[in-house]
Amino acid sequence: MPPRLRASHLSASVSYISVRPQSIAQPARTARDFSQSSCRLVTQRRRKFYEWLNGPGRPLKQPIPGSTNYLGAYDKYGNLVRAGSVPEKTSDKDKEAEAKAKAKAKAGITEGQQTADEATAEGQESLEKLDEALRQQAKEEQAEKKKKTDEQQLSPETMEDLRPFPLNKFFRSQPVLSEELREAIYQFVVKEGKPVPLASITFGVSNERIGAVVRLKQMEKQWIAQGKTLAMPYSKAVLEMLPTTPYIDTSLPKNAGKRPIVHEPINDLIVHPATRQQLFVPVAESRQFTRVDAGKAFDNNLLPADERIPHPELVKVVRDEVTGYSKEERRALAEQRYLEAMEKKKKAEEAKKREELETKRTVPQRRWDFVFRDVSVEHAGRNGRDPRGVGWRYGLPHQDRKKGQVKIPTKVEA
Repeated sequence: MPPRLRASHLSASVSYISVRPQSIAQPARTARDFSQSSCRLVTQRRRKFYEWLNGPGRPLKQPIPGSTNYLGAYDKYGNLVRAGSVPEKTSDKDKEAEAKAKAKAKAGITEGQQTADEATAEGQESLEKLDEALRQQAKEEQAEKKKKTDEQQLSPETMEDLRPFPLNKFFRSQPVLSEELREAIYQFVVKEGKPVPLASITFGVSNERIGAVVRLKQMEKQWIAQGKTLAMPYSKAVLEMLPTTPYIDTSLPKNAGKRPIVHEPINDLIVHPATRQQLFVPVAESRQFTRVDAGKAFDNNLLPADERIPHPELVKVVRDEVTGYSKEERRALAEQRYLEAMEKKKKAEEAKKREELETKRTVPQRRWDFVFRDVSVEHAGRNGRDPRGVGWRYGLPHQDRKKGQVKIPTKVEA
């Protein structure tokens, strides 16, 4: 390394030449510091997103009243599929030709305006232009009316229109109860005092959903009485986006002969815990094996499927129809069976209350009341699984898959 030059050794006549710094060309950034994707790719995706938002996605901003707003109901050009519209696809040449035609039309209009201004007096308009403007306005009004009528005459939604996710073709949006139908269910059960099974049959809604609607409606009425604010705009917006089951009031003259729309199956058979085990039941060929025998094979106290469904009375109604009874006779038999069932249920409840009062002994004290009830060891049963037993073990597993257990039947019941 050469030695430094001292300042005293330098002559005063030395001139310092200043060099202007030049900008060094740097390569273009292909990626951002905080992202793994390139800037061009992100910009391209953003541009495509806005192109879709201003093109095919524009109809989704203003949904059709009374219809869902799912992507599955529209094609890739933004046209409603069930409206029968053909996708309009224009090429670049067609676009250029349309632009040239528009430019020529504008030029002709300006030339015609100049000649008309020279020919006509100031402040006057040409009658032909007024007639043409009126005709054009009438055409636009007819087109708007036709569009409105087409929207009103749309065919009902199909299963393809109920796909909120286009890539998942197996998911279908299920309908929900409309606000009018919920209010009708509440009035039918609470105000008129009708039982829940009858409401389920009348409106085509399951017993569990009927109970949920009644409880929620009761809570809503209480909140309104207390002066609490409800999120009605949110509820209205959600109901507009989802398929709903409307309420058809059969008492109105315009709905004469119509039936309520069934919201869901109301007679689905619930899986009983006793039927979750494997059984091998040999049956003689000469024996008729029915649903009653199948229920007893799993459990001696298990009822057949005809009696375990939520509405066993509907099976009897169909049997009466097959037998040949008239409509009036079937209705009279159904009412008679309903009254008998309600009377039987009322007697059973009264007998249960009397039994509880007889078996319980209450000893009143200063702060608490001690209740004593008679308990027998035999209530637990032979295997200790009877629910009446004290200390009954919940969730006791089956032994059908346990090693060392005999799974093959050792006897045949005739």
